[in-house]
Amino acid sequence: MPPVRIKERAKAKKGTMKRLLKMLFKHYPWHLIVSLICLILNVITNLSSSIFVSLAVNALTAAGVQGTNPFIEKFEVSSTFGFVIETNVTYLVIVLACIYVVGIFAIWWWNRTMAIVTQKFLNTLRKEMFNHMQDLPIKYFDTHAHGAIMSLYTNDIDTIRQFISQALPSLVQTGLISLLVFIVMLSASVWMTLVVVVGLIVMTIVVKKIGGKSSKFFIKQQEALGRVEGNIEESIKGLKVIKVFSHEEKSSEDFDALNNELKDYATTANIHGNIMMPINGNIGNFLYILCGLMGAFIYIFGWRNLSLTGFEVIKGDTARFAGMISLFLMQSRMFANNVNQFSQQIIFIVMGMAGASRCLDLLDEKPEVDNGYVYLCNVKEKEDGTLEETEERTRKFAWKHQHGDGTLEYVPLKGHIVLDHVDFSYDGKKLVLEDVSIYAKPGQKIAFVGATGAGKTTITNLINRFYDIADGKIRYDGININKIKKADLRRSLGIVLQDTNLFTGTVMDNIRYGRLDATDEECIEAAKIANAHDFITRLPDGYNTMLSGDGGNLSQGQRQLLSIARAAVADAPVMILDEATSSIDTRTEKLVQQGTDKLMEGRTVFVIAHRLSTVQNSKAIMVLDHGHIIERGNHDDLIKQKGMYYNLYTGAFELE
Repeated sequence: MPPVRIKERAKAKKGTMKRLLKMLFKHYPWHLIVSLICLILNVITNLSSSIFVSLAVNALTAAGVQGTNPFIEKFEVSSTFGFVIETNVTYLVIVLACIYVVGIFAIWWWNRTMAIVTQKFLNTLRKEMFNHMQDLPIKYFDTHAHGAIMSLYTNDIDTIRQFISQALPSLVQTGLISLLVFIVMLSASVWMTLVVVVGLIVMTIVVKKIGGKSSKFFIKQQEALGRVEGNIEESIKGLKVIKVFSHEEKSSEDFDALNNELKDYATTANIHGNIMMPINGNIGNFLYILCGLMGAFIYIFGWRNLSLTGFEVIKGDTARFAGMISLFLMQSRMFANNVNQFSQQIIFIVMGMAGASRCLDLLDEKPEVDNGYVYLCNVKEKEDGTLEETEERTRKFAWKHQHGDGTLEYVPLKGHIVLDHVDFSYDGKKLVLEDVSIYAKPGQKIAFVGATGAGKTTITNLINRFYDIADGKIRYDGININKIKKADLRRSLGIVLQDTNLFTGTVMDNIRYGRLDATDEECIEAAKIANAHDFITRLPDGYNTMLSGDGGNLSQGQRQLLSIARAAVADAPVMILDEATSSIDTRTEKLVQQGTDKLMEGRTVFVIAHRLSTVQNSKAIMVLDHGHIIERGNHDDLIKQKGMYYNLYTGAFELE
């Protein structure tokens, strides 16, 4: 088997954000446009409210100077933008209330829309990832740790959720508010704005230094979290082995080491991340004080205040100064808070891009290449003996072969398989199989024996086209299997593996997994063929008994019998039995053997077995050693040769 890559780097690729945003706009353009409009409205209401507060302060100050009622009498008040209006405080309060109502509606609709967009997008992304994963070659799963793949659907998807629902809106909102607030501050006073710019530079340095460190450790935290989850998954699967060998303490030590590593990275990341906000917050407080002092100097010493409207002297103009300074201080506070808020989102942006990069890597994996053009179809025989394609289930199949010259041929499916001088390598360097030739005629039973790693299972993987050969030919009923559609090829093969996989569902559902259109009667008949009917009827709910946890409430032998029943209902002309009886007791082995014997009747069968008693009746036995067939023949021939098979057989006999 190819090596498994255990560690996955959580590092974002260049262009990840652009690609993620493109996917968002592709799926939900109108939702995002509406959300953006609401966001802009919210920003405008926040800014305009401060302007109206400034106007109200001007009106109140003017009323105080004139000794009139500001809620009834109208006054000419000017804004920092230079325009003058005649109004009273009551009118301003009403307008301000309307602005806040619009702001509340905008932010409610924005949050609602972003929640819908986020969850719908994650739902779509998970579907795309899962569907694409179904099309990936087996090699991908052999070379990637399963815990790392699982982490894509949990940890990495969650980082994308945080990015879309929190960081992205904050990024847009902060950018808009900062730009507009900066313009408003310039319209009030350039001198005080320069103070804010100096503070912004200091904040940027803090974000770069501390935020950079926190981002690095948050990425390491995600990597460590994946390793912890992988260890937990591995420990749960191997819990029986842990207990059998009394390795609970060693297992706990391994987990503690990984968990402590996670704790260290998470602690460091959160320390850097958490101190960034109070530091920037206090810088913002200093700015607030400095801006107030600068405004006081301008007013007291009669400096010529510079703004977007030009130079003006505001000494002695109390109303003008009060409105300007109140507006500026509110805007400077809003500017500092936005910068501080954005600095908090940098972590989620970095983690989100790292997670998105890993998810997109999965989507970028090349799917299984399938250039086959020969299909498997149901046929019926016409009166003249020729075959005709039909939609009916006739239990007669043929290969629908469209030749290059346009002629169509129906080749009867018989199960004649030939491996002709086949070479294969997992990594393209070291040959796992070399010059392997096998001839299996319809109805024959071919057995593979040999030490672990000799290449037995690899041969069956090549017949399934889980991997493609490096050299040689594999023909199925005279057709090169590269020409056969992979789905149709695999539909013609029934497989019983040593490791039985059962899925959450009823017993009937698990049997029907072999052929989804099978009726209940056909599933029951398949169970009888596999000798599974007896134990199934003794289950609490019979065929409707729910299985979960890979059939953990069944014995190993019962699970294997269900696997045979699943293969029986598939009714494939070629069967592959990979160590089907290696992990069950002798009594159950007899039941399984009887079931497989019934299953093999009239079919081409490839058997991989360590127990040589199960392959003695094979038409041909292939003895493999390091990827070579070193002996071949039936049981009697190989015993006479007194080679490796003889040594294996006599050694097994002595053990028995």
